[in-house]
Amino acid sequence: MKQMGNPYGLHRVIEPAGVLPQPALRISNDMSEIWDNEILVDVDILNIDSASFTQIKEQANGDEKEIEKIILSIVENAGKMKNPVTGSGGMFIGTVKTIGDRLKGKIDLEEGDKIASLVSLSLTPLKIEKILEIKKNIDQVIIKGQAVLFETGLYAKLPEDIPASLALAVLDVCGAPAQVARMVKSGDTVVIIGAGGKSGILCAYEAKRRAGIAGKVIGVDYSDETLDRLRSLDLCDHVIKLDASDAVSCYEAIKGLTDGAMADIVINNVNIPNTEMGSILMTRDRGVVYFFSMSTSFTKAALGAEGVGKDVDMIMGNGYAKNHAEITLNILRESPEIRALYENLYS
Repeated sequence: MKQMGNPYGLHRVIEPAGVLPQPALRISNDMSEIWDNEILVDVDILNIDSASFTQIKEQANGDEKEIEKIILSIVENAGKMKNPVTGSGGMFIGTVKTIGDRLKGKIDLEEGDKIASLVSLSLTPLKIEKILEIKKNIDQVIIKGQAVLFETGLYAKLPEDIPASLALAVLDVCGAPAQVARMVKSGDTVVIIGAGGKSGILCAYEAKRRAGIAGKVIGVDYSDETLDRLRSLDLCDHVIKLDASDAVSCYEAIKGLTDGAMADIVINNVNIPNTEMGSILMTRDRGVVYFFSMSTSFTKAALGAEGVGKDVDMIMGNGYAKNHAEITLNILRESPEIRALYENLYS
């Protein structure tokens, strides 16, 4: 076992030297000998970030063999699953194989524990021995492989009362509902873009709970299927069909629903580009836009807001918030309707 690994994983970086593993172009995925502050995990399932998997499917024209080739090529070249187009990764579930000597007795893990990683695959050393199945409708890839968690890497033990593939699906987006729980307060008007998707439904649940009867939750989506799904859950005061990349239509629709007051908070969960201005125009002056989407362009958002004279606070989604895993898993425990829907989709 190698000694004195860096807490942030700098010892795994190959290129360019001196940067952290996430922005690095290449990191070492050599699993033959780990460092003393690493956790080696036998990986079963990868949950690819939605923006990343959407881009890969488009590049492969939906062909599963091509999707497999693209994923294997990315991991072989980079040592991790970091999509070179979107820059995003995902997360994994697996079984702890080896705990580094410096970590033994200092963390709440034992070899043999089943865990989900709560840090991005875009920084996680990963070696894929074989892809066994691609579940392209739910962004999951069944593999035989190994990954390493660094000393500072976040993880969650898999709960016994929730199937592993379902837990993985929701934990991949658990930062979003946790941030919504922080931001939304009683009486707020909240717009959720992509409200019928995986993260959107969880955000709608938290927004409805926090905004209360004095508030208003408006669910926005484009697909008729996801809109019907959202209506069936009764989480939103209004459910409307909008193209989030059509900024003017978004503005007009929310202006009409709010009598010109606009939204206090807009949550953007979609996995397509060019939705920054729609989000900004739906927000009132001094309101908040939360970009959880990995398709977000900071440049488009910052310069676009300036260009239309909108004084709004813009938050770039952080996948980590304190207690985010437990907050999200509890939604499945509290809402039989959401759990039933997600079990049907992701289990």
